[in-house]
Amino acid sequence: MMKHLGFVTERQCSLLENGGRGVFVTRGTVPAKTIVSMYPGAVYEQYEPIFFQSLGNPFIFRCIDGVLIDGNDKNLSKLIYKSCQGRDRMGPFLSCDSTWLTESPHNPLAVGQYVNNQSAKHPANVAYQEFDVPSDFPLQLLKYIPNVHYGARTDNTTHDRLMRVVVLVSTRDIQCGEELFSTYFTVVQ
Repeated sequence: MMKHLGFVTERQCSLLENGGRGVFVTRGTVPAKTIVSMYPGAVYEQYEPIFFQSLGNPFIFRCIDGVLIDGNDKNLSKLIYKSCQGRDRMGPFLSCDSTWLTESPHNPLAVGQYVNNQSAKHPANVAYQEFDVPSDFPLQLLKYIPNVHYGARTDNTTHDRLMRVVVLVSTRDIQCGEELFSTYFTVVQ
C-alpha cells in the first residue's frame, strides 16, 4: 500500500470513547481528494429484503438512491456475503474480494465500514462518494472490489449489472497517526 499509494491505513482502537475500532493512517500522508478506503459489503437493491440482516447492525450504509450496503463482517451478514460471493463467478475470474471479512484483507482499502462518525473534538476528514462500476469493467479486476450483489442475476448474460461502490475521499491532507472521521450523513455528488 505504501509503495503504490504513499500511505498505509489500519484498523485500530478508535480515539472516540465507545468508538470501537477505527481506521488510522499509520504511514505516509494522504493528500486531499484521494480515495482512502472503500465501504465493503453485500449490496441490496431497494426491493430486496434486509430485515433480519439489519437487526442490531450498525454497518448498513444507505446510498442516496436507497441502495443499501451491509458492511458487517460478522454473524448473518458475513454468512450472506460468503454465500453470494461465488454465485456470480465468471469462469476462472473471482467476482469480488471477500478477504475484507478477515483480519488481513487483500485489498487494504476495504475497511471503510470502520471509519467512525466525526465529533466536536474530531472533525470529518473524509467524505463518502458513490459510484457504479461500469459493466465493461475488466473481469480480472473484479477480485479487488469488496462488494457483491445480494440478488442473483435474472438472465443468462455475463457481467450485466453495475456494481455499487462507495469510497471515502479525503477532504484535506491527512497526516500519519490521524484517525479517519466522516460525517455519516454527507455524500459527495
